[in-house]
Amino acid sequence: MAEFGLIGLGVMGKSLARNLADKGFALALYNRRVDGLEEEVAQNFIKEYPELSSAVGFEALGAFVGALEKPRRIFIMVKAGAATDAVIDNLLEYIEADDVIIDGGNAFYKDTDRRFNTLKERGVHFVGSGVSGGEEGALKGPSIMPGGSKRSFEIVSPYLTAIAAKDKNGQACCAHIGIGGAGHFVKMIHNGIEYAEMQLLAELVTILKSMYGLTQNEIADIFTQWTSSESNSYLLEITADILRKKEGDKFLLDSILDQAGNKGTGGWSTAAATELGVPATMIASALFARYTSAWRNERLEASQIYKWDGLNSASFEIESLRAAYQAARIINHHQGFHLIDEASKKYQWHIDLSELARVWTNGCIIRSHLMESLVDVLKSTNRLLINASIHKQVNAQLGSLKHLCALGNKTSTPMPCFQTAFQFILAYSTEKSAANVIQAQRDYFGAHTYKHVDDPSGPSHHTIWNND
Repeated sequence: MAEFGLIGLGVMGKSLARNLADKGFALALYNRRVDGLEEEVAQNFIKEYPELSSAVGFEALGAFVGALEKPRRIFIMVKAGAATDAVIDNLLEYIEADDVIIDGGNAFYKDTDRRFNTLKERGVHFVGSGVSGGEEGALKGPSIMPGGSKRSFEIVSPYLTAIAAKDKNGQACCAHIGIGGAGHFVKMIHNGIEYAEMQLLAELVTILKSMYGLTQNEIADIFTQWTSSESNSYLLEITADILRKKEGDKFLLDSILDQAGNKGTGGWSTAAATELGVPATMIASALFARYTSAWRNERLEASQIYKWDGLNSASFEIESLRAAYQAARIINHHQGFHLIDEASKKYQWHIDLSELARVWTNGCIIRSHLMESLVDVLKSTNRLLINASIHKQVNAQLGSLKHLCALGNKTSTPMPCFQTAFQFILAYSTEKSAANVIQAQRDYFGAHTYKHVDDPSGPSHHTIWNND
């Protein structure tokens, strides 16, 4: 009998299966059969890799479930949405109470909540688990964010912790996040933070090309130097590799169409921020930058209509540029963790932000030196920019961020995420905002009322603004 089952042998599913097999677990693997397109996928995959020699492959779901020890542990790696629901519905014909289904796809957290509650009524455990690290991470050790009941995590923990990446202390980058959809929520926000981190690096490439006149190799050298600093991250490292890559005598980057895709998690994160009332402006800015890039035909037309002043070279030290980049990254992480904290309170997930940061220190796409430092910081605060050590860093870097944004405007260099970071910290640290004007406007046209400055928790007031 197999002790662990996996459904869906796409890129991630295959890598996770090999990872599990490499740890010595007896596996049952299932992939659907589509005549002429997908035939004996599991069987052929097993033949391809020696570590899978003890695994068994199936195209019949009933036989697959029947080959598993009880309680059954079944990892689903299929497309999020309807495909996941279809697999679960089909599994319900064969599984029993106390069996565990793990969904490792990028599911929407509210779908995960629904599945969790539906399966709970039947006595079946459901674990909605974020999995980050891409194909290589899935094979060598991803960051894993399981949500669900504590009992369900206990049943699958030996398998998930075995295949997860390890932090600097040798602990698995896997921890129980919270009940219901908590695991998929934090993976969604992980991806939102990732959007902004990627956008900042893309903007840095533009800045260093247009404002500094540097070549791609020179930019790659700068990024490589930064990997020895507090700015080091997985995304910084791979961007340096991307900049250097050539096809023949031409940089590959120059051949890539400037239209960024997305698979929805950035939009979900932005929608969640709106629903929860959290100003996750950098995630939104990065998402909208991708949307803007996608409207390429209109951009090309607009580029012929709107004429900007020529780009002037900038007088700005590279180290100051790195300081501006680091400040923007801290602001991005502040917003991401703030969003998770508010969701945790609303849904009573009781997410440990410090432990989540630890899970994100290795294996995942947003692993970085900054993330490692946040493990300790988040033990004492859930608002990074208020922490003494963090605001000391950011205060020292704000001048560089302000200077960079001013130069961007002067040289007509687009940098939406850097500008958003600066505008957020300005608004966040403003003692008296302009919101009193907005509240007065709301009361004028809609009688929405307002509070008095000297009695913020007191009664609401309404004024007849126009006596005509």
